Amino acid sequence: MSDNRQIFTLKQVASSIKKTIEERYHQTYWVKAEMHKLNLYPSGHCFPELLQKEDGKIVAQMNGSIWNHNYQRINKRFVEVVKEPLREDSTLLMQVKIAFHETYGLSLQILDIDPNYALGELQRERQETLLRLQKENLLNLNQSLPFPLLPKRIALISADTSKGLSDFRKVIDKNPWGYSFFTFLFQAYLQGDIAVTSIQEQLKKIEKVKHHFDVVVIVRGGGGEVGLSCYNNYELCKAIATFPLPVLTGIGHSTNFTVAELVAYRNAITPTELGDFLLQAFHDFSVPVKDAIKTIRTYSRNRLDYSNKSLDAEIKLFKNVTFQRFSETKNKLFNSSSSVKNNTKFYLQKEGVTLNNSQDLIKRGVKELFLDQSRKLISSSETIGKEVLFELKTKKNKLKKTLEFLPKLINNSLQSQKNSIQQLEQSVRLMDPIQVLKRGYSITTINGKTLTEKNKIEKGITIFTKTYFGEIESEITNFKIQD
Repeated sequence: MSDNRQIFTLKQVASSIKKTIEERYHQTYWVKAEMHKLNLYPSGHCFPELLQKEDGKIVAQMNGSIWNHNYQRINKRFVEVVKEPLREDSTLLMQVKIAFHETYGLSLQILDIDPNYALGELQRERQETLLRLQKENLLNLNQSLPFPLLPKRIALISADTSKGLSDFRKVIDKNPWGYSFFTFLFQAYLQGDIAVTSIQEQLKKIEKVKHHFDVVVIVRGGGGEVGLSCYNNYELCKAIATFPLPVLTGIGHSTNFTVAELVAYRNAITPTELGDFLLQAFHDFSVPVKDAIKTIRTYSRNRLDYSNKSLDAEIKLFKNVTFQRFSETKNKLFNSSSSVKNNTKFYLQKEGVTLNNSQDLIKRGVKELFLDQSRKLISSSETIGKEVLFELKTKKNKLKKTLEFLPKLINNSLQSQKNSIQQLEQSVRLMDPIQVLKRGYSITTINGKTLTEKNKIEKGITIFTKTYFGEIESEITNFKIQD
């Protein structure tokens, strides 16, 4: 090995490279690349990782640098134009200067970033997500779910310190109608790239206990339209579109709806508006119910008035019919008693006459028979005499039986008439108003008139209550009119 070799130090080589690059690449360039990681340090400087991909593979990679003063200026413009700060994993158009440092090596010093190009990339991502969801028939899937009649149980996805969450709860918890809601908070990040996975994780948790909830509400506030690009992410939007419960969003902006809002069942500009929407659902239910209650009360009151009037009429009719029936029964009873007496007397007289006639007939017959038989006895034998005596005895027995049966016949007739009279008396007693009072009912009167809604009731008035046991005199000290 020759000893006249030229040897350079590492610093000399680095300095030579630096000099060459500075001479060759002394101007600035506009470069399109993906900012994979921002790498923001506490000092305010950023050292992002820049990539270029083709077919999903990295074909170029370099380190970048953004000094603090440039980062503050660039980030401010991004918030104004893109409505969110500079973020990772986004394709950007950057004005760079190629720099080489002896210690840190080759890098691209980022002097400026075009926010309008980034805005276009975000719109492109939004459009791609929309087209993909449309192709998969997911755009209106969540909106086709049936909405609960009363959305009382709410799964909230928000940050516990979010002003939007506070505004939402204030609307539903302090509503002047007293509508009651149950809410459970599933805490999540709601801004930036981390919001995508954070919200998805909470949706998965809610799905496991979906039977405990009616709707899912995603609310945030305080950021305006800053940091909303995460709501155009395909995976997040798909999770919302395919969720088995209606998803309601109130993420706080007024223009350019994100895809997540478009696929949600309902979106509102502010959490307050979303709370009003839920209250309106209760209104839509309660107003017809209140109208129905009013109708039922009116119908019941009218029906009760009609029933009271009908009852009064029935009572009057009952009194009249009872009195009339009592009078008719009393007359029938009197007539029946007279008729029984007359019929009995007539029957006894008739039977007495019959009996007397029978006795006279028997006497004449016996006399004639005796004379006849006496004449025949002279010329006949003892046998004929015995036959005459037997026939005479037979007729005598018949007469005796007739005399014995006659009192029984009269008694049976009298007993039958007596039973009929007792049944009539029982019917009369059952219709007697005293028997109605005996069963526990009472009749209250004011100034001799039955107590009805037409009577003017005042304190100090004396009322009389008639019961089976007696009459009660009372003075009204207080009363309440039933609705």
